[in-house]
Amino acid sequence: MTLGVLAVLAMAFVMFAGFWTDWLWYRSVGYSSVFTTTLWTKIGLFFVFGLIMAAAVGVNIWLAHRLRPPLSAMSMEQQSLDRYRMAIAPYKKWLLIGITALVGLIAGASAAGQWRTWLMWVNGVPFHQKDPQFHLDVSFFAFDLPWYRFLLGFGFAAAVLSVIAAALTHYLYGGLRITSPGGRATAAATGHLSVLIGIFVALKAVAYWLDRYGLAVKSSDFKATGNWTGLRYVDANAYLPAKTILFCIAVICALLFFATLWRRTWQLPVIGFGLMVLSAILIGGLYPAIVQKFQVQPNEQAKEAPYVEKNLEATRKAYDIGGTDVKKYPGVSSTQDTTKLRGPATDAASFRLLDPNIVSPTFQQLQQMKAYYGFPSNLDVDRYKDKDGKEQDTVIGLRELDLDGVQKNNWINDHFRYTHGYGVVAAKGTDAKGSGEPVFTESDLPSKGSLPPYEQRIYYGEKTTQYSIVGGPQKEIDYSDDSGEKTTSYKGKSGVNLSNPLNRAAYAVSFGEPQMLYSGAIGEGSRILYNRTPKERVEAVAPWLTIDGDAYPAVVDGKIQWIVDAYTTTNGYPYASRTTLGDTTADSLTAKNNQRAVVAQQNQVNYIRNSVKATVDAYTGDVKLYEWDTKDPVLKTWRKAFPDTVKDKSEISPALMDHLRYPQDLFKVQRELLTRYHVKDADTFLSGSEVWEVPSDPTNQTSSAVPPYYLSMKMPGAKQQDFSLTTTFVPNKRNNLSAFMAVNADARSPDYGKMQILKMPTDRTVDGPKLVQSQFNSDKDIAEQIRLLKGGDSEVDYGNLLTVPLDGGLLYVEPVYVKGGGLKYPLLKRVLVTYGDKIAFESTLEKALNVVFGTEGATPVEPPDKPGSGEKDKPDKPKPPTSDNPALQKAIDDAQKAIDDGKEALKNDDWEEYGKAQERLQEALERAEDAQPKKKSDKGGDGSG
Repeated sequence: MTLGVLAVLAMAFVMFAGFWTDWLWYRSVGYSSVFTTTLWTKIGLFFVFGLIMAAAVGVNIWLAHRLRPPLSAMSMEQQSLDRYRMAIAPYKKWLLIGITALVGLIAGASAAGQWRTWLMWVNGVPFHQKDPQFHLDVSFFAFDLPWYRFLLGFGFAAAVLSVIAAALTHYLYGGLRITSPGGRATAAATGHLSVLIGIFVALKAVAYWLDRYGLAVKSSDFKATGNWTGLRYVDANAYLPAKTILFCIAVICALLFFATLWRRTWQLPVIGFGLMVLSAILIGGLYPAIVQKFQVQPNEQAKEAPYVEKNLEATRKAYDIGGTDVKKYPGVSSTQDTTKLRGPATDAASFRLLDPNIVSPTFQQLQQMKAYYGFPSNLDVDRYKDKDGKEQDTVIGLRELDLDGVQKNNWINDHFRYTHGYGVVAAKGTDAKGSGEPVFTESDLPSKGSLPPYEQRIYYGEKTTQYSIVGGPQKEIDYSDDSGEKTTSYKGKSGVNLSNPLNRAAYAVSFGEPQMLYSGAIGEGSRILYNRTPKERVEAVAPWLTIDGDAYPAVVDGKIQWIVDAYTTTNGYPYASRTTLGDTTADSLTAKNNQRAVVAQQNQVNYIRNSVKATVDAYTGDVKLYEWDTKDPVLKTWRKAFPDTVKDKSEISPALMDHLRYPQDLFKVQRELLTRYHVKDADTFLSGSEVWEVPSDPTNQTSSAVPPYYLSMKMPGAKQQDFSLTTTFVPNKRNNLSAFMAVNADARSPDYGKMQILKMPTDRTVDGPKLVQSQFNSDKDIAEQIRLLKGGDSEVDYGNLLTVPLDGGLLYVEPVYVKGGGLKYPLLKRVLVTYGDKIAFESTLEKALNVVFGTEGATPVEPPDKPGSGEKDKPDKPKPPTSDNPALQKAIDDAQKAIDDGKEALKNDDWEEYGKAQERLQEALERAEDAQPKKKSDKGGDGSG
């Protein structure tokens, strides 16, 4: 008995620990109202529907027992049942309680899972848009219909369970007979079961009526378009009247079942039920098939066109693509003298040569500093001002904690000593050093550069998945410099206090860490930090949002803030085609990274809005939700359900607004829809002649879609560059270009979210990304240079293939990276550029543009940095300068030796040694600069010379 009591107490404490730690966490982040609202909603639904189901089943069991006939063991059947009746007689009460409790628990748990459906129904606000068939507000389909369907399903379950329970009870106590001669059922059993079956049939009538509205959000396969949502000709002209007729038949059939209370015979209800089943087959199945075969198929395009137009309009509204500006674009420049385009080419875009999806290993190699720091596999693109105050595209990453680099992993090191990352690393997106390394604008440890002062410690990040215990007796490793290891103690208010013994016990149980109970490393002031990735935190405080796959960091008002885009969605927008988020947001990068965030969600939606911008403080973990789409009725509904959790848009600070951008996952969903929904007339849509597809990524060997790219560029007719998100389209199953698409991604711009599509002509072909890449690869001179770059065991990586409209044509720019020898990190070595039929492969973008546009200073395509074929062809080797300064002379001699070593390495195609020589050269030149004496400025001050 003692062991049993202890076991029960232990299980109870385990359940309590999960509840208690959740409550403590929500309270620590300031969103306790989310926890309590969700909890009380689940509890309310659990008890209400659990009690209803228990009462329905229990009352019918009790009623069947009450209506039992006087027992008389006149048949073998009744005699065999006597044993069971006698066995359960002493436990009838407890058996009834047990059965009703079991079905009540199951039903209550099922109902508790519908808390979102309930909150949307009870808080729903109108869309102020009506569906074209029933002329009801869209909110009926998005908020009301799902709840009605749940109630209907619950009613069916209650009716079926009640019929089964009542029938078994009647059989056990003689009200129903199977093998006995004479009547098969008593009058009481007949009346009881008839009423229950009548209730089931009445619910079926309600189902037929709701099915009429369900046609507006029904998905089906449509040969002309694939996935289809909404009514088609056969639905409006066959299924809809059929559902109405079946509703009437079901109502009559239900009344016949109820009539057995007086007639005491099954004859009419059984006939009525048989007619209902037959009608369902003939009217609900066969008749629509005949209409489809003999009315629709012979003239499908004409019959379906009105319904396609409804689908086109609804889909464009639901995905917010109705305002997309589609313009014709020639695809070929009409300018004969291409030298005139050299200037406009520079102004057309800030060509981002630093590919954030490739250079993470370079950041890791050059800026990791310590093995226990790391960068995400894909860096981010943002906009920051340089020292001159000019805004530029910047590749940015955080130096986050990576426990795999800790020399000795143990509980203290992993959770107490190594707790946080340190500092931002940023580089110019449009430039690189001569060696191919990024031009860092923020670097070193602690980080310093062009950014204003900010809190550099990173306790919350994309790679920070483990819990840490901070603020207590145990000091944390902060960072190391030349003076040695520095320690710190967390000063933020984040996390949950572990000074309370109850809290320690609860977390010890929840995390399976008994050491928390007795460890001396935990004491006064200790706080536990967990749920530390931006995605986890936003999902927890706003479980009604769908989170974008790519959170990105920004330095805002002296803090590192993670910016997270979040979406409101619904699956109930009438006539709008559905899309599966997991499939639509997948591309070559998500495949490489094993699918991120929203990619992992396979739920179907047919309405989406980027309604919320969220931030997570990298030091304190504070989560803030800001309203972004002020007109979204789904967000308004959730704000009613969870008041005071989402701040008004007006509270977004200007500093934060500078870094907000159009989200990638939303753009990927919209571009996928626009492959078909860029057309506006039903005939073209049905013919399929204008179907596009997103091309596969030409820079790798996978068939995954090319990712969209952030780029500051100038669209045709624009006066200045805008920070944009771009993509391309190709015809279905072909590789020539169909269209180029860009959306204004700058949240500060009045044109934010404006989509533009440049549609290529159909009477001639324009090369798409794959054909352009093929041209690069097939050019003999370029192929030879690529072969030289691959000398030794070097590898060549192609960066993002950027597409930019220019004077009616398309300018393609692609950086080429080399991983030289043992240095397995990519360095920018060449730039590929093509425009029209001209191709260039040069060491810098400037040179490549000069070659393509034939301007002065152009250089011919030839092997890079290749020495002449013989010493006789070379001019005399210039002598290096000399100096009386020993330090300066030593630096000059080292620089000359590095140059000579580099040339020798080139002769031998030894790219690993060449890379090392370039590094030694850079280091020697820096020493030479430092060794030069400083000159006085003309004004008497010290100048830089």
